[in-house]
Amino acid sequence: MKIAVIAASGRAGRKIVMEAKSRGHEVTAFVRSDCKIEGADKVIVKDIFDLAKEDLSGFDAAVDAFGAWTPETLPQHGTTLAHICGILSGTDTRLLVVGGAGSLYVNKEHTMCVSDTPGFPESYKPLAAAMAKALVELRKRDDVKWTYISPAGDFQAEGERSGKYILGGEELTLNSRGESIISYADYAMSMLDEIEKGSHIRQRISVVRE
Repeated sequence: MKIAVIAASGRAGRKIVMEAKSRGHEVTAFVRSDCKIEGADKVIVKDIFDLAKEDLSGFDAAVDAFGAWTPETLPQHGTTLAHICGILSGTDTRLLVVGGAGSLYVNKEHTMCVSDTPGFPESYKPLAAAMAKALVELRKRDDVKWTYISPAGDFQAEGERSGKYILGGEELTLNSRGESIISYADYAMSMLDEIEKGSHIRQRISVVRE
């Protein structure tokens, strides 16, 4: 398969590139500034907002691994995603989005999210709100074959690749030890599983380490 990874220089993006390459896929990494991306067959230096239809033409899947953390850049979670959706509108290229855990529901009625719970850190609330808003807008797109993948609450950049995970849906899922945890490496594995054999078109799914 031909896979594009947008914002491939981030920690999640790099893991996804390596996982895709280890499975024999042809991987193109899109980055904002020139850098080496291990496992990428091709690296294209281009800002997300400068991407055009011809840049993503011919790919089986495009992964949006964009992340922003400062107050002034948080709105870009929505604006960059909208731009990518505009490019992929009406095409057969699947869009896989590296999502957040804050918007996962904690009750069956889907009236309360993780970010609404008393123990959720105040410092993470602006990020959770920005990503949740982007997801709301994404849900309105019936012209893009999107899948939004939320990690577990404890998303560990340096965690090991266990090779096992539990696939969940809209609600926060805990493993047998009552944990909400997953490594970037296991998350990348779940992302590639979804690309290769997934059927969750226009759905949000979630993953947690088994």
